[in-house]
Amino acid sequence: MDVCIWYKDLDFPDKTFVWVANRNTPLENSNGTLKIDGGNLVLFNQTDSLIWSTNQTISSVSNPVLHLLDDGNLVLKEAQEKNTTNYIWQSFDHPTDTLLPGMKLGWNLDTHVEIRITSWKSQDDPSSGDDYFSLDYHGVPDIYLWNKQQRVFRTGSWNGETFGGVPILNTIAILNDKIVVDNHQAYYYPAKLFQSNLSRLLVNWTGSVERYAWIESTKIWSKTWNAPVVECDHYGNCGPFGICDSNAFPICKCVTGFNVKNQRQWDLRNFSDGCVRKTKLECGKDKFLHLKHVQLPDTRSVFVNKSMTLLECENMCLKDCSCTAYTNEVITSGGSGCVIWNYSLVDMRQFSEDGQDLYIRLAASDVGDTDSSGGAKKNAGKIAGITIAIAILILGVIIFILWKRRKSQIIQTENTNKRDATNSFSLANKLGEGGFGTVYKGRLVDGSEIAVKRLSTSSGQGNVEFQNEVRSIAKLQHRNLVRLFGCCIQKEERMLIYEYLENNSLESILFDKSKSSMLDWPMRFNIICGIAKGLLYLHHDSRFRIIHRDLKASNVLLDGEMNPKISDFGIARIFDNDQTHSNTKRVVGTYGYMSPEYAMGGYFSVKSDVFSFGVLVLEIISGMKNRGFHMSDDLNLLGHAWRLWNEGKAMELIDSSFADSYLESEVIRCINVGLICVQEKIEDRPIMPSVVMMLNSETSLPQPKHPGFVLGRNPGESDSSSARQDESHSINQVTVTIVNGR
Repeated sequence: MDVCIWYKDLDFPDKTFVWVANRNTPLENSNGTLKIDGGNLVLFNQTDSLIWSTNQTISSVSNPVLHLLDDGNLVLKEAQEKNTTNYIWQSFDHPTDTLLPGMKLGWNLDTHVEIRITSWKSQDDPSSGDDYFSLDYHGVPDIYLWNKQQRVFRTGSWNGETFGGVPILNTIAILNDKIVVDNHQAYYYPAKLFQSNLSRLLVNWTGSVERYAWIESTKIWSKTWNAPVVECDHYGNCGPFGICDSNAFPICKCVTGFNVKNQRQWDLRNFSDGCVRKTKLECGKDKFLHLKHVQLPDTRSVFVNKSMTLLECENMCLKDCSCTAYTNEVITSGGSGCVIWNYSLVDMRQFSEDGQDLYIRLAASDVGDTDSSGGAKKNAGKIAGITIAIAILILGVIIFILWKRRKSQIIQTENTNKRDATNSFSLANKLGEGGFGTVYKGRLVDGSEIAVKRLSTSSGQGNVEFQNEVRSIAKLQHRNLVRLFGCCIQKEERMLIYEYLENNSLESILFDKSKSSMLDWPMRFNIICGIAKGLLYLHHDSRFRIIHRDLKASNVLLDGEMNPKISDFGIARIFDNDQTHSNTKRVVGTYGYMSPEYAMGGYFSVKSDVFSFGVLVLEIISGMKNRGFHMSDDLNLLGHAWRLWNEGKAMELIDSSFADSYLESEVIRCINVGLICVQEKIEDRPIMPSVVMMLNSETSLPQPKHPGFVLGRNPGESDSSSARQDESHSINQVTVTIVNGR
């Protein structure tokens, strides 16, 4: 038996324990006495033997009292004490496996006493287990999950705002944690989740650190974050100078300028030996490789200077022949301070965004000019100018070569080959038609099949949209994006040549009751995940950030194995990687898929595509279109799904055609993700890295808020794209919808 604190009437009949007094000295039975004795709280067993005590050394206490506060803190104080924080003893200074809001993790540097949380030994045994969560304040503050004497996971160093290794905490926008380090203390203070005291962080007996918030509407504890989950969460997984990327295969790679140390083990997916330098350093002549969006290497033994600039930090590293890397200490206010490593770099991780910049020392021969500018080189403008000039020269050479070769290649400017391939663009080969033109199926002389998109001269799409589609897709290489083989411009004729996908568009199967049974739940889940990965690539992993702006069921094509491929980039926008949003007076897209801020204000960002993705997810699950929905009094499919979710009837949303093939927890997770993506406020929607993580893990998800609704035309009208202009009339800016597969 133990003296415990738990939430009253919160999760009845089960109890969620947050503190155990005598965890390592349990009572043999329920016969025990808890009392205040000599200014201490003490526990005796049935034979009056001391089992546990607060063990405070107190000179004089006249009238001590014991209070259990609303925040879960058990405090021993003088009855006459007016200061509400002046306690003789408090349980918040002695946590077991759980941190509550108001508690702290770290060190009293005057007494060298540490506060850590330690797991239970098992699900039913609260005695101290082998796993603990501990703050290391040396170098840059970092928190480690340990198993006995082995590091299992680390949060990444504190960057002034959050922990650099868990960007998801910023993504879901619910935390405001803080670190306090001075000459007397080094503490981490967890924030409230959703501004509620009913949240907790614990080390589970299973060996993971987890964060929960109580959701009153559903009466459940929602797991908002946990680790380790994926392989890259495990400490030092890729060894020295290796970098881990959960979206890559294999997940580990060597930093530029390094080679695999043990190729045999590396091929067996044992990356622990890491990487070694290709070229020996030559102090005074070395340069720096600039890495972006990374979790910084382990910072326990780094040199830190809080006042130095990045340029001063770089110069200091150059002069120190043992320096292996440098960066800013914090990212706030544009970055400040200096961190220098003088040892092998361990536990690095690549993110799509977030993370920090890191400058790694390499031999000059291993770094290209565009990579060697360090953090503060004065000739950056010259380098950029030279780079642009070279790019223009290369582009000119490519254009000239294509012009010289166009008569002998499959992709050429004459129409003859396309006419032959498509049987003179016969109706029998017609696949689909939209406002920008018609798509035909073709077969080349070698037997390979293609899809030829022939732009209509009377369509609203001009050379700008045509060139935009070519430029967009030409840069993209991903298994979930349609492949562009080439293009043709001859006089007024403009064509695009794509790969042919035999299984039609998602729309042609999903919304056809005679065909929808082809899509069982595993197939639909694979399609959802594939679209998510394609968008992740567009938004975060491609050379440029690309916002599709017209993601819908007809623009998702299916190959022979029903793998999805995002298509139709005619109205996509290409951003630099540091650009996140834009505004336009010319709104193009499809009603039912457009986000509210884009449809009504012309504001678009990656979150606009996330909204469209959420609509698609709910359509794939339900087999119903958001536009033209008329099953209930709800405004559209989003409103219907939202109502069912709040009523606890989410499973009523599923398409009856796959009713025998689904895993309920998987469907519920997808509905949850879909509703999170279509939330009305931009800041509430996740970014695609978070979406992919939510779909592929068992992490508890936040509860969705009210979805955004966009009213369009009457349900009877066709589901084509639209454009809003300043003029009193508008041109129908319909993007191509391929009714049959390509």
